[in-house]
Amino acid sequence: MIEILNRTELHRAKEAGALVADILQAMKGRSAVGVNLLEIDQWAKAMIADAGAQSCYVDYSPSFGRGPFGHYVCTSVNDAVLHGLPHDYTLADGDLVSLDLAVSKNGVAADSAISFIVGDSKPSDSLAMIDATERALSAGIAVAGPGARIGDISHAIGSVLSEAGYPINTQFGGHGIGSTMHQDPHIANTGRPGRGYKLRPGLLLALEPWVMADTAELVTDDDGWTLRSATGCRTAHSEHTIAITDDGAEILTLVR
Repeated sequence: MIEILNRTELHRAKEAGALVADILQAMKGRSAVGVNLLEIDQWAKAMIADAGAQSCYVDYSPSFGRGPFGHYVCTSVNDAVLHGLPHDYTLADGDLVSLDLAVSKNGVAADSAISFIVGDSKPSDSLAMIDATERALSAGIAVAGPGARIGDISHAIGSVLSEAGYPINTQFGGHGIGSTMHQDPHIANTGRPGRGYKLRPGLLLALEPWVMADTAELVTDDDGWTLRSATGCRTAHSEHTIAITDDGAEILTLVR
């Protein structure tokens, strides 16, 4: 299903996007050495409830997970890259953390992810990997607009990631979003320009470049959810929800 939102729904999407951005930044600010992943999950739960919003994750039971997810935020650390199930792990100095949050408010969802390093140790290769996903995300957003095609976004993202030297996995990528969190079209993190669905004003997309340092192969944890690099290498993930407008794309999940 591909949804095209009207003006009222787009206004609600902006509210949801601002909320997701604020919660992610609050969790990042409080994530430090000694913090447990289950604490981060409880922070997300409280902030979502305080805003009168709903988690898109708690009852989520897709075919690729052992559902329901049962938590409020995806917490992926070091070699974990996607769908990290919060568990009893205490953050250590130099850990690379990715937080992925999707929230629905007034019937419209928004989705975003950030990666960062906790503590004083800042490995340069980890910082470079985070930077590559952020640059790829910006490149994808820059080509998104009415008349462009999904392949244009995929090509822009993939070009940045490939030039930075990272293998690209196409099993999971960006997606449409609206009244539900995951919708068509799928947006792979590499592709051919000029191909795929033509973008229209009112379309919401969640773009999410993610990479693993030296492999494109994923393995699934025993928890049935957490996806890790097959080689144990570090990973990074960046994501924004955008709205296609008459003259480009608006990022809904920026901190205002």
